[in-house]
Amino acid sequence: MLGLKLATDPRWVNIVEKNIHDILTDHAYCEQKAASNAISMAIRYPEYSELVTSMIELAQEELEHFNMVHERILERGMELGKEKRDSYVNDLLGFIQKGGAREVVLVDRLLFAAMVEARSCERFRLLSKHISDETLRDFYNELMISEANHYTMFISFAKKLGKGVDVEKRWQEMLDFEAGIMQKYSKSETMHG
Repeated sequence: MLGLKLATDPRWVNIVEKNIHDILTDHAYCEQKAASNAISMAIRYPEYSELVTSMIELAQEELEHFNMVHERILERGMELGKEKRDSYVNDLLGFIQKGGAREVVLVDRLLFAAMVEARSCERFRLLSKHISDETLRDFYNELMISEANHYTMFISFAKKLGKGVDVEKRWQEMLDFEAGIMQKYSKSETMHG
């Protein structure tokens, strides 16, 4: 369903299990950034009322996910750590067109968000199947479903709002680009790293 061209190395789960605090902290900040991105899209594209409404709802949901991750951190007697740079997201941003037609930039932003959600969904699936902590296994299974819904929402908006843009071609180009950058990831205790 996701179409990702390079799967996460399953050994990534072993790295995560040795660094639960780090992965939960990184995950919390990923949720916060997803909420910020949704707000940014609502503000940047006010002419698309359906998109604005969906982004407001998404921002609220992502903040709730941030809270849920934070609760898991507190349950373990830890505190939210400091935010680290998300190299994966920064690398992926290299794909997005910075100028040109507004519609083309919108499609790229929507596909960028879809890609991040797709990779998160794939990672959550791995955790829901292989992490030894049963509570986290259930938690990530629940979030995996949510991320899949976000992924399909962003793809749908790209197709709906990208009139005059070959969205499928652009998505395939992004999938290829993402596969290229993923070759250097799956080696750290970050959600996308």
